[in-house]
Amino acid sequence: MDTVREIIGLIVELVLSLGQTVTYRDVVDILIIAYLIYRILSFMRRTSASSVIKGIIFVLFIAFLSNLLKLSVVTYVLNQMMQMGVIVLIVLFQPELRKLFEQVGSSRLGILLRARIKRESAEAVLQSIITAAEAMSHSKTGAIIVYERKIGLNDYAVTGTRIDASVTSELIQNIFYHNAHLHDGALLVRDDRLLAAACMLPLSNNINLNRDLGMRHRAGVGISERSDAVAVIVSEQTGAISVAVDGLLKRQLTNEMFEMLIRSELRLGDRKRDKKKTVKTIDDIKV
Repeated sequence: MDTVREIIGLIVELVLSLGQTVTYRDVVDILIIAYLIYRILSFMRRTSASSVIKGIIFVLFIAFLSNLLKLSVVTYVLNQMMQMGVIVLIVLFQPELRKLFEQVGSSRLGILLRARIKRESAEAVLQSIITAAEAMSHSKTGAIIVYERKIGLNDYAVTGTRIDASVTSELIQNIFYHNAHLHDGALLVRDDRLLAAACMLPLSNNINLNRDLGMRHRAGVGISERSDAVAVIVSEQTGAISVAVDGLLKRQLTNEMFEMLIRSELRLGDRKRDKKKTVKTIDDIKV
């Protein structure tokens, strides 16, 4: 019993001593660093950078072993490589770092500077996109609709024709009509407005994409790799609807799967239906 009391006493003394040496600034400092590490790791997990991170950890492990075993040549080569490590990391992670800084810079600022649209208006926009995509799928009209979220798409909007019009199913279908002047390129949607049409998007460099995919699908994946936008693609050959998010492409979606997926990504799910459905995110749907 005395031993337990002594242990408890030592713990209390340790906590009190830490309370005297650790200030609130230290706590804030630790919390900020922990949050930054969490954001970086969660971001890397969603991108191809995770495999590169594993390679770097492996190299560091080899460097530790070579130093432990006193392998002079290996240690020298690895030390020379690590001296250039910062520059190499910047070159390797240039797209990922750009996207990370864009997310950090725009995630809160966009909410403060731009009023959030009402749920009723968002529902009308979503329903217009769904109706238009399903109608164009039926008529095999090729289209790519990109919905902007936290990361701004102004760099891509300036490559097309500015529209600044209300989102309606009829207008979307008219834009992608095969004889229309704006049918080539992407249609950008911001909040409850059609931002611009005939926009040029970056193509994905993902070598794992199916070689049968056309330019629209590669552009949809490309913009989803460089931003947090949601891209809806309608195939001109088959009429199939696809959705690209975070560099992932979901193909051959049925109308029901497409609606559930787009509602989940834009956080506009029907609560009553969500209780019956188990699909929550893009990764839950297997095509």
